[in-house]
Amino acid sequence: MPDADDIDALARSAAHGDPAALNALLVAVRPEVLRLCARFLPNREDAEEACQDALLALAGSITRFEGRSSFRTWLHRLTANRARSTYRTLRRRCRLEAGGVPLPDQADPRRTSVIAGTRLDLLDAFDAVHPDLAEVVALRDVLGLSYPEIAALLDVPVGTVKSRLHLARRQVRQRLDAE
Repeated sequence: MPDADDIDALARSAAHGDPAALNALLVAVRPEVLRLCARFLPNREDAEEACQDALLALAGSITRFEGRSSFRTWLHRLTANRARSTYRTLRRRCRLEAGGVPLPDQADPRRTSVIAGTRLDLLDAFDAVHPDLAEVVALRDVLGLSYPEIAALLDVPVGTVKSRLHLARRQVRQRLDAE
């Protein structure tokens, strides 16, 4: 896999309209995108679907990459948003396939690992809080970005990131405790 400088150079070239750089970039980042999606979605096929969505979103939005943050940080944000969106889509699709029969609010422990069930509960809790708050907690607690990386990515002060993270964690904790 190319190093961070090679990835950043490919991203800059792709952002300026170089199709060969975009193709090379997509191939280079696919394993990382899949790994990040798997942090959100416990099922391999779901993570693959989110990965494809993220790569399509990357291809469609690379021209908006301005370089204010590192490409990897920008990619993490895009991937987190696509994984959460894929989860919501899969959940809606599952409800439709159930023919209007209400689905259980919590995962069946006999069919779901503890880790997978916890991640699904966390994604449900993310949906219950404001998107700006959910994004900060996903970037920090799921993807492990630093406060300065998140601040640069969101174009807000570090103090705002910390404040949003505190509020988001409190709301997510309340949501998880209520279940």
